[in-house]
Amino acid sequence: MQIVKVDVIPVELKLSRPMQTAEGPPVSAVTAAFVHLITRAGQSAWGCTVADPAAPPEAAARLLAAVRDCADRLPDLHPFNLEYTLSELTPLAADVPAALCAFDLALHDLLSLAAGMPLYRLLGGYRDRLPTSLTLPLASLEESVEAAREAAARGFRILKIKGGLDPELDVERVRAIHRALPDHTLRLDADGGYSVRQALDVAQALKDCLEMLEQPTPADDLEALRQVSRHSPAPVLADQSVRGPASALEVASKRCAHGLSVKLACCGGLRCARQVDAIARAARLSTMVGCLIEPALLIAAGLSFALSSPNVQYGDLDGHLHLSSDPSRPGFMLQDGWLIAADVPGLGYSVELG
Repeated sequence: MQIVKVDVIPVELKLSRPMQTAEGPPVSAVTAAFVHLITRAGQSAWGCTVADPAAPPEAAARLLAAVRDCADRLPDLHPFNLEYTLSELTPLAADVPAALCAFDLALHDLLSLAAGMPLYRLLGGYRDRLPTSLTLPLASLEESVEAAREAAARGFRILKIKGGLDPELDVERVRAIHRALPDHTLRLDADGGYSVRQALDVAQALKDCLEMLEQPTPADDLEALRQVSRHSPAPVLADQSVRGPASALEVASKRCAHGLSVKLACCGGLRCARQVDAIARAARLSTMVGCLIEPALLIAAGLSFALSSPNVQYGDLDGHLHLSSDPSRPGFMLQDGWLIAADVPGLGYSVELG
């Protein structure tokens, strides 16, 4: 098996509406990079990655440069020697793990296509469906309730509410949504915007409303995160504090959170995500599989990983739903807030790119 061609296709993806979070200005578009592998025997596979919209503007250019460097190296490597091949690509994406993600996905896709198995089964096959939350961006009280009602009308039973700029308003928004939809599961993601005192006040005020509180304090302040986790009446998940296996191990060993969130594009793909999940499982912490605003192909990969592990307790795989145009089409189904795997070989998708 030899890869004879690697195409790198950058795409600017527009959102259906700008999304406001506590991490920066409203996001109206994201930069994605699709990679297409073709073997000597004519097999093909796809992968993709995205630039974090919260990163500085120059991050997208660095991502595309690293993807192209990896693409130049890949034809010299055997696609089924995953560990060796990804290890050879890793130095080329040392400061940009998102670049490695595109090739990690494409190689796993190619392997599962060759095996004639859905990727989620090849990775472990623990289940074939998982409920996902739908994210509600920062907005006014009235807009938040309206957005929650719209999500409920689409069948979603789990809502993740973005916060972090104004703790008191966050409490009001969550309470208002809870009153409007008392049977729905609510999560609050502060994106690192609270102090320890603010986080504990919010958690106490919402102890009867929240399923969990995500990244309440700044990503680099693990002691603050540990203090919140120690005293919070709601489970606390680390998100931006978990950048890969090394940081996951630090969070787990210091008992800084009750669970770890992993995003494929942030950590470098399925291989790193599985390492983070193994650390969480060994430490008896829960795992959440999250996402950025990203194409359905990336969501399909995150779903394959989530379905493979019994330790994954939370799914937050809605990033593709915020895009107005997406060249990838998922094979999985979205039904009443549940993501249901397609029983076809590979990741399960189609890609329409000229």
